[in-house]
Amino acid sequence: MEGYKPYKKDSDYSYSLGAFPTFEAIKKRPDCVREVFCDESFTEKEKLFDECKKRNIPCRVNGKQVKRLSDKENVFVTAIIDKAAYEKKLDETCGLMADKSHLVLVNPSNMGNMGTILRSCLAFGIHDVAIISPAPDIMNPKVIRSSMGAIFSLRIKYYDSFDEYRELYQKHEVFTFMLDGKKPLSAADAPKPELYSLVFGNEATGLPEEFLHKGTSVIIPESPEVDSLNITIAVGIGLFLFSQGKF
Repeated sequence: MEGYKPYKKDSDYSYSLGAFPTFEAIKKRPDCVREVFCDESFTEKEKLFDECKKRNIPCRVNGKQVKRLSDKENVFVTAIIDKAAYEKKLDETCGLMADKSHLVLVNPSNMGNMGTILRSCLAFGIHDVAIISPAPDIMNPKVIRSSMGAIFSLRIKYYDSFDEYRELYQKHEVFTFMLDGKKPLSAADAPKPELYSLVFGNEATGLPEEFLHKGTSVIIPESPEVDSLNITIAVGIGLFLFSQGKF
Protein backbone atom coordinates (compact mmCIF):
# COMPACT_ATOMS: atom_id res chain seq x y z
CA MET A 1 0.00 0.00 0.00
CA GLU A 2 1.24 3.47 -0.91
CA GLY A 3 -0.18 6.93 -0.46
CA TYR A 4 0.02 7.17 3.32
CA LYS A 5 -0.91 10.64 4.53
CA PRO A 6 0.34 12.80 7.43
CA TYR A 7 -0.87 11.50 10.77
CA LYS A 8 -4.34 12.06 12.20
CA LYS A 9 -5.50 10.70 15.52
CA ASP A 10 -8.36 8.76 13.94
CA SER A 11 -6.03 7.07 11.42
CA ASP A 12 -5.58 3.32 11.80
CA TYR A 13 -1.84 3.74 11.39
CA SER A 14 1.02 5.87 12.63
CA TYR A 15 4.68 5.88 11.69
CA SER A 16 8.18 6.16 13.06
CA LEU A 17 10.43 8.89 11.71
CA GLY A 18 14.16 8.30 11.49
CA ALA A 19 16.50 5.34 11.49
CA PHE A 20 16.80 4.56 15.21
CA PRO A 21 13.09 4.45 16.13
CA THR A 22 12.37 2.58 12.89
CA PHE A 23 14.91 -0.13 13.66
CA GLU A 24 13.49 -0.35 17.20
CA ALA A 25 10.00 -0.88 15.79
CA ILE A 26 11.26 -3.58 13.42
CA LYS A 27 13.19 -5.44 16.12
CA LYS A 28 10.89 -5.02 19.14
CA ARG A 29 7.39 -4.97 17.59
CA PRO A 30 7.56 -6.47 14.09
CA ASP A 31 3.95 -7.59 14.56
CA CYS A 32 2.77 -3.99 14.26
CA VAL A 33 4.98 -2.85 11.35
CA ARG A 34 2.99 -2.87 8.12
CA GLU A 35 5.85 -1.84 5.86
CA VAL A 36 8.97 0.29 5.71
CA PHE A 37 10.04 3.01 3.30
CA CYS A 38 13.45 4.58 2.84
CA ASP A 39 15.02 7.22 0.66
CA GLU A 40 17.53 6.24 -2.02
CA SER A 41 20.18 8.22 -0.13
CA PHE A 42 19.70 6.25 3.12
CA THR A 43 23.15 4.88 3.97
CA GLU A 44 21.96 1.78 5.84
CA LYS A 45 19.65 0.36 3.16
CA GLU A 46 21.31 -3.06 3.19
CA LYS A 47 20.94 -3.42 6.95
CA LEU A 48 17.36 -2.15 6.79
CA PHE A 49 16.32 -4.58 4.05
CA ASP A 50 18.03 -7.44 5.89
CA GLU A 51 16.23 -6.74 9.19
CA CYS A 52 12.89 -6.46 7.38
CA LYS A 53 13.48 -9.66 5.41
CA LYS A 54 14.15 -11.60 8.64
CA ARG A 55 10.69 -10.62 9.86
CA ASN A 56 8.79 -10.73 6.57
CA ILE A 57 8.18 -6.97 6.60
CA PRO A 58 7.81 -5.32 3.17
CA CYS A 59 10.54 -2.70 2.62
CA ARG A 60 10.84 -0.38 -0.36
CA VAL A 61 12.80 2.59 -1.59
CA ASN A 62 10.33 5.44 -1.86
CA GLY A 63 11.74 8.83 -0.94
CA LYS A 64 8.54 10.63 -1.91
CA GLN A 65 6.56 8.66 0.67
CA VAL A 66 9.13 9.36 3.39
CA LYS A 67 9.09 13.06 2.57
CA ARG A 68 5.28 13.15 2.51
CA LEU A 69 5.10 11.85 6.07
CA SER A 70 7.94 13.88 7.58
CA ASP A 71 8.20 17.58 8.29
CA LYS A 72 11.93 17.18 8.97
CA GLU A 73 14.61 17.44 6.30
CA ASN A 74 16.90 14.82 7.82
CA VAL A 75 14.47 11.88 7.81
CA PHE A 76 15.38 9.12 5.35
CA VAL A 77 13.42 6.13 6.64
CA THR A 78 10.03 5.43 8.20
CA ALA A 79 8.01 2.43 9.36
CA ILE A 80 4.23 2.36 9.06
CA ILE A 81 2.81 1.26 12.44
CA ASP A 82 -0.51 -0.56 12.65
CA LYS A 83 -2.17 0.96 15.71
CA ALA A 84 -4.62 -1.91 16.28
CA ALA A 85 -1.78 -4.45 16.23
CA TYR A 86 0.22 -2.34 18.69
CA GLU A 87 -2.71 -2.14 21.11
CA LYS A 88 -3.71 -5.81 20.74
CA LYS A 89 -0.66 -7.12 22.57
CA LEU A 90 -1.49 -4.99 25.62
CA ASP A 91 -5.09 -6.18 25.59
CA GLU A 92 -3.94 -9.80 25.48
CA THR A 93 -1.89 -9.32 28.66
CA CYS A 94 -4.90 -7.72 30.40
CA GLY A 95 -3.13 -4.39 30.78
CA LEU A 96 -0.05 -3.49 32.79
CA MET A 97 1.93 -6.16 34.63
CA ALA A 98 0.58 -6.39 38.17
CA ASP A 99 3.87 -7.73 39.54
CA LYS A 100 5.99 -4.91 38.10
CA SER A 101 6.46 -1.32 39.26
CA HIS A 102 4.79 1.45 37.28
CA LEU A 103 5.16 5.07 36.26
CA VAL A 104 1.89 7.01 36.36
CA LEU A 105 1.43 10.25 34.41
CA VAL A 106 -1.62 12.30 35.41
CA ASN A 107 -2.92 14.53 32.61
CA PRO A 108 0.38 15.13 30.78
CA SER A 109 0.07 17.61 27.92
CA ASN A 110 3.30 17.81 25.92
CA MET A 111 4.06 15.12 23.32
CA GLY A 112 7.81 15.77 23.26
CA ASN A 113 8.02 15.48 27.05
CA MET A 114 6.01 12.28 26.98
CA GLY A 115 8.34 10.67 24.47
CA THR A 116 11.40 11.68 26.51
CA ILE A 117 9.80 10.26 29.67
CA LEU A 118 9.08 6.94 27.94
CA ARG A 119 12.75 6.70 26.95
CA SER A 120 13.79 7.39 30.57
CA CYS A 121 11.44 4.63 31.76
CA LEU A 122 13.18 2.11 29.56
CA ALA A 123 16.59 3.37 30.67
CA PHE A 124 15.74 2.73 34.33
CA GLY A 125 13.93 -0.56 33.95
CA ILE A 126 10.29 0.56 34.12
CA HIS A 127 8.27 -1.14 31.36
CA ASP A 128 4.74 -0.31 32.52
CA VAL A 129 3.29 3.20 32.15
CA ALA A 130 -0.20 4.31 33.17
CA ILE A 131 -1.54 7.51 31.64
CA ILE A 132 -4.50 9.26 33.25
CA SER A 133 -6.67 11.04 30.70
CA PRO A 134 -6.93 13.64 29.32
CA ALA A 135 -3.51 13.22 27.73
CA PRO A 136 -1.77 13.30 24.35
CA ASP A 137 -2.00 10.46 21.86
CA ILE A 138 1.00 8.19 22.44
CA MET A 139 0.83 6.96 18.86
CA ASN A 140 1.47 10.42 17.46
CA PRO A 141 4.72 10.28 15.44
CA LYS A 142 6.12 13.11 17.58
CA VAL A 143 5.85 10.90 20.67
CA ILE A 144 7.31 7.88 18.87
CA ARG A 145 10.27 9.87 17.60
CA SER A 146 11.01 11.67 20.87
CA SER A 147 10.93 8.30 22.66
CA MET A 148 13.64 7.11 20.21
CA GLY A 149 11.61 3.95 19.74
CA ALA A 150 11.39 3.14 23.47
CA ILE A 151 7.62 3.03 23.06
CA PHE A 152 8.00 -0.32 21.28
CA SER A 153 9.48 -1.91 24.43
CA LEU A 154 6.87 -0.64 26.89
CA ARG A 155 3.36 -1.49 28.02
CA ILE A 156 1.29 1.71 28.08
CA LYS A 157 -2.35 2.01 29.04
CA TYR A 158 -4.80 4.90 29.47
CA TYR A 159 -7.17 5.21 32.43
CA ASP A 160 -10.06 7.62 32.92
CA SER A 161 -9.00 8.44 36.47
CA PHE A 162 -6.28 7.68 39.01
CA ASP A 163 -8.86 5.91 41.18
CA GLU A 164 -9.63 3.54 38.31
CA TYR A 165 -5.92 2.74 38.00
CA ARG A 166 -5.47 2.38 41.78
CA GLU A 167 -8.37 -0.05 42.07
CA LEU A 168 -6.59 -2.43 39.69
CA TYR A 169 -3.17 -2.23 41.34
CA GLN A 170 -3.80 -2.07 45.07
CA LYS A 171 -0.59 -3.89 46.01
CA HIS A 172 1.58 -1.07 44.64
CA GLU A 173 3.02 1.41 47.13
CA VAL A 174 2.19 4.86 45.75
CA PHE A 175 4.58 7.83 45.75
CA THR A 176 3.22 11.15 44.51
CA PHE A 177 5.78 13.75 43.42
CA MET A 178 4.62 17.21 44.52
CA LEU A 179 6.07 20.63 45.25
CA ASP A 180 4.47 20.47 48.69
CA GLY A 181 5.29 16.80 49.22
CA LYS A 182 5.87 15.78 52.83
CA LYS A 183 8.94 13.57 52.39
CA PRO A 184 12.18 14.99 50.88
CA LEU A 185 13.63 12.50 48.43
CA SER A 186 17.38 11.91 48.30
CA ALA A 187 19.83 9.24 47.22
CA ALA A 188 20.55 8.42 50.85
CA ASP A 189 17.00 7.66 51.94
CA ALA A 190 15.03 6.86 48.79
CA PRO A 191 12.46 4.14 49.59
CA LYS A 192 13.14 0.64 48.30
CA PRO A 193 9.72 -1.04 48.08
CA GLU A 194 9.37 -4.20 46.01
CA LEU A 195 6.38 -2.86 44.10
CA TYR A 196 5.68 0.83 43.57
CA SER A 197 3.90 3.42 41.46
CA LEU A 198 5.63 6.76 40.89
CA VAL A 199 3.01 9.41 40.15
CA PHE A 200 3.69 12.70 38.35
CA GLY A 201 1.32 15.48 37.33
CA ASN A 202 0.82 17.90 34.48
CA GLU A 203 3.83 19.94 33.30
CA ALA A 204 2.22 23.27 34.21
CA THR A 205 0.07 22.50 37.25
CA GLY A 206 1.56 19.38 38.83
CA LEU A 207 -0.65 17.05 40.84
CA PRO A 208 -3.85 18.33 42.48
CA GLU A 209 -3.76 18.79 46.26
CA GLU A 210 -5.83 15.64 46.76
CA PHE A 211 -2.79 13.55 45.79
CA LEU A 212 -1.15 14.48 49.10
CA HIS A 213 -3.38 11.77 50.57
CA LYS A 214 -3.19 9.13 47.85
CA GLY A 215 0.08 7.61 49.03
CA THR A 216 3.41 8.96 50.27
CA SER A 217 3.88 12.47 48.93
CA VAL A 218 7.51 13.22 48.13
CA ILE A 219 9.45 16.28 47.03
CA ILE A 220 12.78 16.49 45.20
CA PRO A 221 14.86 19.07 47.11
CA GLU A 222 16.03 21.90 44.86
CA SER A 223 17.54 25.36 44.97
CA PRO A 224 15.15 28.21 45.86
CA GLU A 225 16.39 29.96 42.73
CA VAL A 226 13.93 27.97 40.60
CA ASP A 227 10.24 27.37 41.19
CA SER A 228 10.18 23.80 39.90
CA LEU A 229 11.98 21.21 37.80
CA ASN A 230 11.04 20.37 34.24
CA ILE A 231 8.79 17.28 34.30
CA THR A 232 11.23 15.20 32.25
CA ILE A 233 14.06 16.01 34.69
CA ALA A 234 11.90 15.29 37.73
CA VAL A 235 10.77 11.94 36.32
CA GLY A 236 14.37 11.04 35.47
CA ILE A 237 15.52 11.78 39.01
CA GLY A 238 12.63 9.81 40.52
CA LEU A 239 13.24 6.80 38.28
CA PHE A 240 16.96 6.86 39.05
CA LEU A 241 16.53 7.07 42.83
CA PHE A 242 13.99 4.23 42.94
CA SER A 243 16.03 2.01 40.63
CA GLN A 244 19.33 2.27 42.51
CA GLY A 245 21.10 -1.04 42.85
CA LYS A 246 19.21 -2.66 39.95
CA PHE A 247 21.86 -2.03 37.31
